Amino acid sequence: MPKVRFISPLQDLTCEVAKGTPILEAAEIAGAQVGHSCGGVCACSTCHVYVRQGLSSLSEQSDQEMDRLDQAFDVKPTSRLSCQAELGDADVEVFITEESLNAFMDENPDVRKALLAEGKWPVKK
Repeated sequence: MPKVRFISPLQDLTCEVAKGTPILEAAEIAGAQVGHSCGGVCACSTCHVYVRQGLSSLSEQSDQEMDRLDQAFDVKPTSRLSCQAELGDADVEVFITEESLNAFMDENPDVRKALLAEGKWPVKK
């Protein structure tokens, strides 16, 4: 089973999931802070991540995913929507984008409030 490592300025988490699992589902299993305003149905770009390792092992991008990525912030050649990218056999390393992290905080105000109280949010660059 492939391992997925999620990296952000706030977290560094790894989990092992079955081949064919979308990155977004792996993020939920790991407790990674990946936003998904549309619920993971490819109707927004808030689950946008950068794949740092294992990009070629992921499922191919659909036209719908490419269209949605056109709406994302700071798209790179390694960008994927985590709700659409399904894991292959290889381990994957994912960096959670600022867009996705902000969306997660909007979706989880209690987490944002706790991080504010700890002085960990907003992330200092």
